[in-house]
Amino acid sequence: MSATTEVQNEKFNFRRYKEGDTKLRNRDKIFQASWSYKCPTYVQSTPPCQGSCPAGEDIRSYLNIMRGVEKPPVGADGKPVMSMQEYAWRRLTQANPFPAVMGRVCPAPCETGCNRNELEDHVGINSVEHFLGEYAIKNNLKFVAPETKTGKKVAIIGGGPAGLSCAYQLALKGHSVTIFDEHEFLGGMMRYGIPGFRTPRDVLDAEIQRILDLGVEAKLNTRIGTDITMEQIRKDFDAVFLGLGAQAGRALPIEGDISAPNVVTATSFLKAFNDGRLKHVGKRVVVVGGGDTSIDVATVARRLGHIEHAKPTDMEEAIAGRMAQDVADISQRDGAEVTLTSVFPVDKMMASKHEVEQAQAESIEIMGGWMPVGVVKGADGRATALRVCQCEAKMIGGRLDIKKLEGTEKDLPADLIVSAVGQAVDFSGLEEFNNGKNGVSADKNYQVQGKEGVFAGGDILRPHLLTTAIGHGAIAADGIERFMAGEALDKRPKIDVHTFDLKRKMLEKGLKFTDAQGSIHGTNTSNVGIHNYENRSERYVITHKELFLGHFTYVKRNKRAIITLNKEQALGNFQERLEPLSEAEAIAEAKRCMSCGLCFECDNCVVYCPQTAVKKVPKKEATTGRYVMTDYGRCIGCHICHDVCPTGYIQMGLGE
Repeated sequence: MSATTEVQNEKFNFRRYKEGDTKLRNRDKIFQASWSYKCPTYVQSTPPCQGSCPAGEDIRSYLNIMRGVEKPPVGADGKPVMSMQEYAWRRLTQANPFPAVMGRVCPAPCETGCNRNELEDHVGINSVEHFLGEYAIKNNLKFVAPETKTGKKVAIIGGGPAGLSCAYQLALKGHSVTIFDEHEFLGGMMRYGIPGFRTPRDVLDAEIQRILDLGVEAKLNTRIGTDITMEQIRKDFDAVFLGLGAQAGRALPIEGDISAPNVVTATSFLKAFNDGRLKHVGKRVVVVGGGDTSIDVATVARRLGHIEHAKPTDMEEAIAGRMAQDVADISQRDGAEVTLTSVFPVDKMMASKHEVEQAQAESIEIMGGWMPVGVVKGADGRATALRVCQCEAKMIGGRLDIKKLEGTEKDLPADLIVSAVGQAVDFSGLEEFNNGKNGVSADKNYQVQGKEGVFAGGDILRPHLLTTAIGHGAIAADGIERFMAGEALDKRPKIDVHTFDLKRKMLEKGLKFTDAQGSIHGTNTSNVGIHNYENRSERYVITHKELFLGHFTYVKRNKRAIITLNKEQALGNFQERLEPLSEAEAIAEAKRCMSCGLCFECDNCVVYCPQTAVKKVPKKEATTGRYVMTDYGRCIGCHICHDVCPTGYIQMGLGE
């Protein structure tokens, strides 16, 4: 039985009925004696956390495993075949092979969507993911490769999150996969776009190596279109996935000449740092952006500082790849003065709130509501300042509209100006795929339009989150498999996520479907399937309005420890700032999950049914999602089981 043990110390406003209410829903239909008006049925829905996850992780499932509701399968000896932590990790990685990385850097849209926000505070989903990722690395968990190969070969162009995700899913399906990447190491933006104090390289390497251990081949320092032609790739492989990423930065959105050796893009800046070439920056750094990338640039600049006797060109040569490292290593460093500008107010910036707060704690000045209008240059052609003015920005129909406030211009002195306003794709040698808008056009299966057998995902479709690229790779892998099998690429589900599979869980328990088709549909008197059960996960996200929120009491969120640095402490500090939860904290956090849209075995329906019509399924036949059943000979359709179901799993539909 699931129950909250912590004492409630906050009052909630949730009440299904208010004082003085006399009109009850469907009263006339329910309180009559000749027949029952609607009886309970069991409806699985997608929880909003999962519906908000771009990778489509089965979040509810791995939280239920962590909290002990869903048990690992048992072997012939009656003992679990794996630990609870490993079982949860394996459920998580069905969608995302990078939990240790994403548990650190994903801005967690799942937590924004969490229904528990209606009560108090969201479930710390990202922190549980972080814990499971760390557990897997510490315990050297591996993916299980299929025993047989299909004989099909797929080329993955680009070894970033999209390409690696696609390679992982295809390898699990038994296909031979080769990744081509122009860099020295795999990882894409996870390695070259995010600093190591946010994604420790040993963690990233461990999660990439697991994918390679499935038999995935990697050909590095190899660019398709230059070192190998696309014609050769088409000849040697049965299908192709484009995961090029968008690692070319966008210039400042300013009219006129903005070229200067010390005006650079965020991608080139971060790549120089992550390659180990960039050891210092100028005394005054101005970053233009407002997203997580701009925060990364600003915090890296804060840590690097400047060197007192550096030559003016050392910094530009580092970003171009020619840094004289001995100069940086022996020179005295001081903290750089870093300013970040955004067209949006600080509280409306795209960057994660906690990243903004960390940057401000390190004395990085963030100027919200300012836009760049010009670059001020000296006689030597180098930029000396960025000219900005106040503005009002808002989204209109998906388009950014910026209104310049005349007469508010001012100059921000700068030794280095970094543009972090977006990314672009380098199509050199692959121009055939450019849709004319510096991207690739693809259908819902991520097959490139007009290019049969070529699929794409990640930032080349639209720059977004790393976890979005991971989701693209998984969906594209499904499309590639169907394409190679000669099957039609049908429409994808409306809600395209990995969902809890009740039939698989029953087979895992040893329960058998007795009809030839293995149908999941049955009656309360037959074991051919799951009686009066419906899975609406592909088309329906359950909202808080369908939950019995009165069941849940206040439980304080278990938060990860975040190391906050001040201006002086940040200089030269490249240690990780985010600490994982302990095992006890991760389990406690998982228990805060309300399991929206799936039974979590609270017993409310059994306890409150006045007719004893709702009963527990016999233990030998019970599984997660099939914990209770209804005796329809006893049911009078009173709706009480539905009203007290915390998760909305019991719906009154039978009899309509």
